[in-house]
Amino acid sequence: NVILMDAEKRSQKVLIREESDTFVHEGARFRHDLESSSEIIWKSERDGWDHLYLFDANTGEVKNQITKGEYVVHKVLHVDEKNRRVLFIAGGENKAENPYHQHHYWVNLDGSKLTQITEPNFNHTLKYSADYRYAIDIQQTAAIAPAFKMIDTQTGEELVHLGHCDDSELKKSGWTAPEIFVAKDRDGKFDIWGNIYRPHNFDSTKKYPVIEDIYAGPHGHFVEKYFRCWSIRVHELTMRGFIVVQIDGKGTHKRCREFSHFSYKNLADAGFPDRIKWIKAAAQKYPQMDTSRVGIFGGSAGGQSSTGALLFHGDFYKVAVSDCGCHDNRMDKIWWNEQWMDWPIGPHYAEQSNVTNAYKLQGKLMLTVGEIDKNVDPASTMQVADALIKANKDFKLLVLPSKDHGAGEMNYARYARYEFFRKHL
Repeated sequence: NVILMDAEKRSQKVLIREESDTFVHEGARFRHDLESSSEIIWKSERDGWDHLYLFDANTGEVKNQITKGEYVVHKVLHVDEKNRRVLFIAGGENKAENPYHQHHYWVNLDGSKLTQITEPNFNHTLKYSADYRYAIDIQQTAAIAPAFKMIDTQTGEELVHLGHCDDSELKKSGWTAPEIFVAKDRDGKFDIWGNIYRPHNFDSTKKYPVIEDIYAGPHGHFVEKYFRCWSIRVHELTMRGFIVVQIDGKGTHKRCREFSHFSYKNLADAGFPDRIKWIKAAAQKYPQMDTSRVGIFGGSAGGQSSTGALLFHGDFYKVAVSDCGCHDNRMDKIWWNEQWMDWPIGPHYAEQSNVTNAYKLQGKLMLTVGEIDKNVDPASTMQVADALIKANKDFKLLVLPSKDHGAGEMNYARYARYEFFRKHL
């Protein structure tokens, strides 16, 4: 809420109230008070997409919607009050392009003259001059190495080409860039985007086990959108003969409200029907992907999901390695869990808990946790271990002494993860 208070009259009035029958994403909020006028710029999903609105700061009435359409405003970079316009980042406005690619725009506060200043079909990072007149534009994708240029930020015109990264020698070494792959969701409505990372010296005549690197936290999206020649969690596995995939399923952020809010009271879903359909579609196109040997790993919310893969989808996923998982949403941080699962705690908390569903385990599971995790209580992992023991389930538990959140990414634990996948896949 934005509340106008009169100290002398001891009165107050709610100017802006953001309401939802599901949740309001607290981390995606934006408010800017215009000093030159009694107006407020406010970000809201009220029309089904994350957009900017101009409010009257005295009455609380919407003067006009600043941005509108089937795309998502990611971030406001600059408010030019003198010329009454906004510089912002958005994704999805170019319909034939990956909707997660970041593009930069100007728009007038009355909603007119929406101007894209970045080139289509790339993900852009811009470094602006102090007066926002010029910018260094770094354009790339997960599969295309970066190029650098200086642009005129009013028009997007390239003023100076500064160079580009040459990945030819990298490819000659046997390294392959990831493939950006898209398939329809479980209902055939939304495009699901992800990356396929192939092994070093990939042989198209061979079959390879597939490992999904998962993070399905509803506060963000996870699939790599930038060019990375080396990512430890991915390439340590591809160098050892695995195909690795990353997927942004339903319930993750930076898409429309219907897509993102699918996570409401529904964290255990984690977009798994979309992910499984995506992997099967990729394997149909690329028979080198062996869908009889599919593993999964992740940490924190990804730890919750990767364990859930064997509890709820053990007919597809065969092996999971889960680090520091928030396995029961009654145990973890209130500000995170209750935002998506809501209050009061209802039966859906227990129904979606990895603890109460531990008896459903199929496949091979390894749990890792740091002894002094200050983000997700280590007791959450211990409760799952206890429930698995009571259900007489076979699993592996690795506790890392004196280590904090994300301990599963330290060298010792990563090697144990690789060995676990090698042994069982």
